[in-house]
Parts: sequence; C-alpha cells; structure tokens
Amino acid sequence: MAVTLPRDAVAYEPSAAATSGSRAWRRFALNPAALAGMLILLVVVGVALAAPWVAPHDPAKQSLLRRFTPPVWQTGGNAAYPLGTDQVGRDVLSRIVHGARISLLVGVSAVFVSLIVGVTAGLVSGFVGGKVDTAIGTVVDVNLSFPQILAILAEAALSFLGVGSGRAYPTWGQMISLGRDFVTVAWWLPTLPGFAILLTVLAINLVGDRLRDALDPRAT
Repeated sequence: MAVTLPRDAVAYEPSAAATSGSRAWRRFALNPAALAGMLILLVVVGVALAAPWVAPHDPAKQSLLRRFTPPVWQTGGNAAYPLGTDQVGRDVLSRIVHGARISLLVGVSAVFVSLIVGVTAGLVSGFVGGKVDTAIGTVVDVNLSFPQILAILAEAALSFLGVGSGRAYPTWGQMISLGRDFVTVAWWLPTLPGFAILLTVLAINLVGDRLRDALDPRAT
C-alpha cells in the first residue's frame, strides 16, 4: 500500500538546508575581514595566473647598469621599476609576480592532497571503527593544529635554504634568500617578497577562520 507523506514534511528538509546555507553565506559575506581576505586572495591568484601579461618586465632580464635601483618612492627611484631592481638589475615587481605562481601552486597542491587523504581516511575510519577510528581521529586532530598555509611557508623556507625551483625561475623564498646578503644596501630585496608571503598567509587565515565561523552550526 502506498504511503503518502504530508507535503510539508517532504519540503521541510531541503528548505531548512537552503535556509541554513543562505544564513551561513550572509554571515561570511557581511564580515569585513572575510571580504578583505577574499579580495587579497583574488588579486594574488589573478596576478599569478596572468603573470606573463601583468609583469612589466622579463623577470630574468639582467642589466648591471640599473642594479640596486630603489623603489619609485625613494630618491633615485625609476617609475619603470616601481619596486626597484636587484643585485643584477632584474625587476623586483616582475619577479614577485612570477614568484607567486610556484608559491601558490605548492599551497593548492597541498590542499588537494590533504583533501584526498582526508576523505580516504574518513571512509576507512567510519567503515572499520574501533582502534583504527581512534588512531585516525588522533592524526586528524594533530593535522588540524597545522593549517594548510604552512605549505606556502614550507616552499619559502626550502627556497630560502636553496632547495627549491633553482635560480631559473623566481619564487618568494628564493628572492628572500638572494636578497638577504644585500639588506644593508637594498632593504627592498628581502623585505618586499617577505611582505608578499605575509599578506598571502594573512588573507588565507582571514578567509579560513571566517568561513569556519560562518559554517559553524552552533552560530546563530
């Protein structure tokens, strides 16, 4: 015998889910910190993707005649090189723009790998249960203590130590490593790529924290 459910009962769950999702999105969209972080991330990702067209110069082109040109706001600066040049005359802005590609690629790759591993571990934990569930839960708790932004910092650290993409292609960590020896005569060489790392990590933190708060079912 067919059973007919009340129309209200059938429509309740989707309506409740839609309302909850809409409320979470509004909480996120109306948060100034979340919007600021999202805007910064969109700019960084957009610049990284469009690096060949956005960068004003070839990041590898050298000229000893223009080496150590300071940023445009300092005495001796050149508007053609807004953030100055490095020890061999390469444009710092162009190198930061191109360096964003590898730094972000490492971070995004780490997120996808973590997602695959996390889903697989969750399925195994739910299916097996018992001690396996406890062990996997402990590992997950430890992993949550180290946010995904560490991927970007890890790339920077490896490049800083000379274990990165090499000198053929710029990365933020590599720029800091090469510029640290000239910090007394050209402060912008290690400082500006370091600021790029700081800004990107801050933006990821802002978006991640506010998104977590918006999706928290306990939030009203």
